[in-house]
This record gives sequence, structure tokens and C-alpha cells, in this order.
Amino acid sequence: MQEKEEVLVFNVDDGHSGKRLDQFLVSVYPEFSRSYYQKLIKDGFVYEKDKTLKKPSTKVKEGQEITLIIPPPEKLDIEPENVPLDIHYEDEDIAVIYKPPDMVVHPSPGHTSGTVVNALLYHFKNVSQYGGRERAGIVHRLDKDTAGLMIIAKSEFAHKELQKQFQERTVDKRYKAVITGIIKNDHGIIDIPIGRSIYNRKKMGTEATNLRDALTEFWTEKRWEKENLSLVDIKLHTGRTHQIRVHFSAIGHPLFNDRVYGFKKSQLRSETAKKLSDLTKYHALVAYKIGFKHPRTGKNIEISLDRFPEHIQKILDSLD
Repeated sequence: MQEKEEVLVFNVDDGHSGKRLDQFLVSVYPEFSRSYYQKLIKDGFVYEKDKTLKKPSTKVKEGQEITLIIPPPEKLDIEPENVPLDIHYEDEDIAVIYKPPDMVVHPSPGHTSGTVVNALLYHFKNVSQYGGRERAGIVHRLDKDTAGLMIIAKSEFAHKELQKQFQERTVDKRYKAVITGIIKNDHGIIDIPIGRSIYNRKKMGTEATNLRDALTEFWTEKRWEKENLSLVDIKLHTGRTHQIRVHFSAIGHPLFNDRVYGFKKSQLRSETAKKLSDLTKYHALVAYKIGFKHPRTGKNIEISLDRFPEHIQKILDSLD
């Protein structure tokens, strides 16, 4: 199905009067970055009545009616690629794979090859394209630098049924993370809404636009007093973008090496931990277990990693 352009109309009120046009659009419709709006403006997708507004620096005035046209996304040429794929379970409907760190899940204008989708199209004779070829088989995501298990839909039937399970929050998603600081509670629940950060459009945050409920439960497994680090087991009750990273940063315990969400090497107390931070490229988070009902048989399936990713195992071995 061909996606259509989206037409949106915004009225400038007193609170926005005097703002640059690109800043105004970010304020009233924060789904896209300022640089993207600048491109749309220069390409002739923003109007006032019949007049095209071509300058992002144009100041808007109270009472103006601004029309924004968002063109359909460009179609990407997605090719199968012989990218190594670590398969932990497979049948005719589904597969469970391990995604290594530094691997993007699905293609985008900045990442058109080497993704999980490129690998799926190569390794599986059939994979669901219910969400489009760009998201073939993808039912849920992991961040680029987060390693772990993912469920893949091979049939359209499985894709729809698995989507229902994620929407109904019946999928058991378990993670382990090394976090900074000595966390006090042996068990806790972080219940803080998350949305797109008002300070940085590329980040999520708790001071944000379009806040949505987010619930993270954790159990503390180990504390390294000397290094000022803790190991936690995590269960996600919702699946917001960057949820674990944002939540632990919000309570003052950013993930080890997560420099996007507040980790600083100065938080570490030992030279061993500081050296690990220099040597380890990725943040210390892994989706190590996933449980769900098989979409066709209803049988409970639980898959766990039998080993941690190399970068996390290196941290644990050094700390122990």
C-alpha cells in the first residue's frame, strides 16, 4: 500500500509569536527534528495560505495559519545480505535470534545495509513482510548498541499474533545491566512517564513531550562498593524507546558506559573500572531472556542466552 503525504495545519498563538518558523514547527509538532523541518521548508513543503515559506528563519506572527506537508517516506532498496545470524529457536512461524551490539535492527536512510532485516531476508526462505519489507519479520526492537534476544515473525499470522502479545504486555522481557552507583533497594519499581526529550530531539527523557506511561521492575543481584557499580536484573512492563536507559538515569544510576544518558567515568572509584570504560565500546545492557506464547500453538516458550555478550562478560570478570 502506497503511503500518502500528511497535511497538517497549525495556528500561531501569542505564545509562539516571534519564533523562527523551524522552531515553531518543532514546538507544535515535535515528531521530527529541527534540521528535518528546515529541509521541508527549503523544499517547499510549508505554506501560509497560498504562499510558500522558503526560509527557516522567517518569524511567525500571531493569527497566522501555517500548513505543513509531510511527504511519504522514501522507499529503501532492501537487499538480502549474508550477515551472520545467531539463531536460538526456529520453526515455520517464528524464530528467536541474538542481535549483537552495534547492529541496527531495520534499514533507514542512514543505515541501508548490515541490519537485522538484511540478514533475515538472506537466511530465511520466508519472513513476514506484514510491516513492509523495511521491517520484514520485526515485531519489536532493540537499540543499536543493546545486545540481546529478539523474536522474529516468519509468517504474517505469527506477526499479527505476536504484535497482540506485545500490545497486551504479556511478553516477558528480561534484561541484565551494570549500572553506576550502589543501588540501595534489593527490589524496586520505576514508574516514570517517558517521551521525546525537550532538550535533545534525538533522546528520550522524563522532561519531555508526548509523555507515555513507562514501568520498569528490577532486582539487585550484586554491588561492587569499591568500583561504585551494581548489577541488576530487569523486567520491562512497558516497551518505550530507551526505557531502561532513561529510567535508571532518572533515579541517578545511569548504565555503565551509557554516555548518552548521563554516565561519567568520574563516577567510577577504581582504576580497574575506569580502564574497562575505556576498553568497552557499548553500554552494559543485554536482553538475556524472553518468554511468550507460541502464536499458533499457544505453548509457552522461554529462551535464554547461555552466555553474556563479550563486552559484558569482560566487565563482570574484571569486577569479580
